[in-house]
Amino acid sequence: MNENCCCCGNADEDERMENVSKIIEKFRDVKGGLIPVLHDVQQLYGYLPEEALRVISDELDIPMTEIYGVASFYHFFSLEPKGKHIIRVCLGTACYVKGGQTILNRLSQELEVEVGKTTLDGKFTLEATRCLGACGLSPVMTIDDKVYARVTLDDVRRILDEYTKMEG
Repeated sequence: MNENCCCCGNADEDERMENVSKIIEKFRDVKGGLIPVLHDVQQLYGYLPEEALRVISDELDIPMTEIYGVASFYHFFSLEPKGKHIIRVCLGTACYVKGGQTILNRLSQELEVEVGKTTLDGKFTLEATRCLGACGLSPVMTIDDKVYARVTLDDVRRILDEYTKMEG
């Protein structure tokens, strides 16, 4: 084993925080640069961790309240870690009428997770969305980039099993 190797995980964290500083530098003089900074930091971590937000606040001299305001206003930012797979269930009018809410409830029950949260094992994040643009195929859900059309309650377990089997 390499004696110079840090196995505690802090080396990765230090490297990511250095990258946060580089991201901030890249957008420091850009008007409205906070959003691109938050976007790139979320790309780096998969969400917006508080430690990174504090660095952004300090280095850009922006109050944390303003940063949280921006991060919580835009739906594409997340203040919590996301699961390996993101499940989105459409609750737009067509999907809702055809049972989208029932599908969402079943997924929540099967995964034992609240909507908007991530399973304890970190495999799935369950989200409700307003429209996935496939109204003629309702009810619709996606897992990552895969679209599932005309989903029934009987389909839910089978679909989840596809991802459980992939994990081994």
